[in-house]
Amino acid sequence: MRLLHTSDWHLGHTLHDLPRDHEHGQFLAWLMEQIAALEVDALLIAGDIFDTSNPPAAAQTMWYRFLAKARRRFPELDIVVIGGNHDSPARLDAPEALLSDLGVRVIGGLPRDRHGRLDPDRLLAPLTGRAGEVAAWVCAVPYLRTADLPPPPTDGEDPLIAGVRAVYAEALELVRTRRQPGQAIVAMGHCYMVGGDISDLSERRILGGNQHALPADIFAPEVAYAALGHLHKAQRIGGRDHVRYCGSPIPLSLSETNYHHQVCLVDLDGERMSGLDIVRIPRFTEILRVPEGGPEPLSAVLSQLRALPASDPTQPEGARPFLEVRVQLDRPEPKANRQIVEALDGKDARLIKITPSYQAQGREILLGAGVRTLVDLQEADVFRAIYAKGYGDDPPAELMAAFHDLLEEVRGGEAVTQ
Repeated sequence: MRLLHTSDWHLGHTLHDLPRDHEHGQFLAWLMEQIAALEVDALLIAGDIFDTSNPPAAAQTMWYRFLAKARRRFPELDIVVIGGNHDSPARLDAPEALLSDLGVRVIGGLPRDRHGRLDPDRLLAPLTGRAGEVAAWVCAVPYLRTADLPPPPTDGEDPLIAGVRAVYAEALELVRTRRQPGQAIVAMGHCYMVGGDISDLSERRILGGNQHALPADIFAPEVAYAALGHLHKAQRIGGRDHVRYCGSPIPLSLSETNYHHQVCLVDLDGERMSGLDIVRIPRFTEILRVPEGGPEPLSAVLSQLRALPASDPTQPEGARPFLEVRVQLDRPEPKANRQIVEALDGKDARLIKITPSYQAQGREILLGAGVRTLVDLQEADVFRAIYAKGYGDDPPAELMAAFHDLLEEVRGGEAVTQ
């Protein structure tokens, strides 16, 4: 059978306050056509459906409309979805009864029965081949919060890593009891793995911070394919072709401009993966940098901006390219911003950021390469800076872990009163 692995859609995302609805709509239309053209049997979506735990109505409409269209057009398609760290588990799980009747399996939060054991009827999903037989089982583990983990061990292993390892071990043991000889095991997870290349400007630190990276051996040898979410850059983990992040479908920050966005097409033959193809996703809205090679003096930058294409009234607003302007200055220039905006009057590009650099004592200080404003900061960066200001040092690891626990609770929204 054939699987299509995608993740980290981040519906409702904005780039420097500009919405991405056009790009997401184009991606979902493209994805629908790929399901048909590639004759896909199952669609796996590995978390971060939404950009926030309380997504806007337009993002939710886009999500449910996609599911409805996919079900109508591909009635035999298996769809398995797990929650990510940006998602609200309760929000994803709320329509579970309705979606399961439509053949869509959504696991927003880690499902446990009243005895505290993992619920195999929610956690495990059979995938049917083209003849209608069960060809594989998905062990669908959503993003794990610290409250989902068992008590820490006493053998000295990192308690968060040990807890995650225990959950995956229990889940894989459950799937072993259900699958028959010849049926593959597919794992899904939304997590940060050892060796993963992270995008600091758009990916949140998770599970006590990214220092708690998970080893690839949490996936037992009999797992045919591990479909991962969280990292926006497509990559394999631990040199294993069958343990992969497919990455996000669109760049979610300026640092991701050069990513090769993709989905993973996986063929299973019996219990093993027999083929893996990468399907590149088109860039639906360009991200421009002027100048391309790095900052230049203001006069040169203004000339390049005036040479940009004029706006096209027939083009959708969301299709107009984003623009970062990088300018080199000898000293702060109060009129530079206004001159840049005036040079862009009537141009197709949408200005999202002006990044200045300054010449100081014979060396260049590129402010845009570091953190300058709150929009560029992670919450943990602010916490570290405040702690360092008060105590002259970095916060201890246990305090950072407690901060991340609190942060995840606030982001989830379930335990917070507005």
